Amino acid sequence: MSLSGHLKELRNRLFWSALFLLAGSIAGWFMFDAVFAELQRPIVELADRPGSNATINFPTVVSAFDVRLQVSIFLGVMMSSPVWLFNIWSFITPGLKKKERKYTVWFVVVAVPLFLAGTALAWSSLPTFVRVLVSFTPAGTANVINASEYILFTIRILLVFGIAFVLPVVLVLLNFAGVITAQNILKSWRMAVFVSAVVGAIATPVAEPMAMFLLMVPLLILYFVAAGVATLHDKSQARKAAAIDLELETTQAND
Repeated sequence: MSLSGHLKELRNRLFWSALFLLAGSIAGWFMFDAVFAELQRPIVELADRPGSNATINFPTVVSAFDVRLQVSIFLGVMMSSPVWLFNIWSFITPGLKKKERKYTVWFVVVAVPLFLAGTALAWSSLPTFVRVLVSFTPAGTANVINASEYILFTIRILLVFGIAFVLPVVLVLLNFAGVITAQNILKSWRMAVFVSAVVGAIATPVAEPMAMFLLMVPLLILYFVAAGVATLHDKSQARKAAAIDLELETTQAND
């Protein structure tokens, strides 16, 4: 395909991706009330408790519209993700070898459920994060939370947890591509513990140690699972290499 052909194909795929993104955002606009009700539930539950005074505030005339638009676009991106991911895959596939295509397919198949598992864990932990953070509000004062900042806060937590769960899959992909070995992964376990702790501290916006371990422990489990998969792959490759060497030696001996 010529350069103009590639550009035309890219334009078509971007058009269809944008079209489905727009459709998803429109659907997200009508889903906003239900989604926002769930997102603000921790604040509502806190407001019902004696001694707590927390509420979500829309400080300007256009704040409600801005928040609704942000949530709608976010929902549109999530709902249309199968379409734009498919278009990205279809655009880059012709430039990949058969082996690379297989690795990429398996990466998507495994990474998507892990991303959803990470976001589900973040969703279930969100009330704890909000409760701990609001508990620092001094007695006799009110915690008036900016709606836009609160939405960005919740989306950031969901995305960071989801991406963190996908990172071990990247290690497996690099191993299958021959960039790193299982031994390299296992030797770096101390670094993995440190990185998991850092990610846990960044992703959990509370000073509560248990909140950090809530993310750190699954990350470490996934890390060692990735190391185990890489070990099995390396052993399989070693057996294939040994069989090829034996066949070559037998052929040379017969000659």
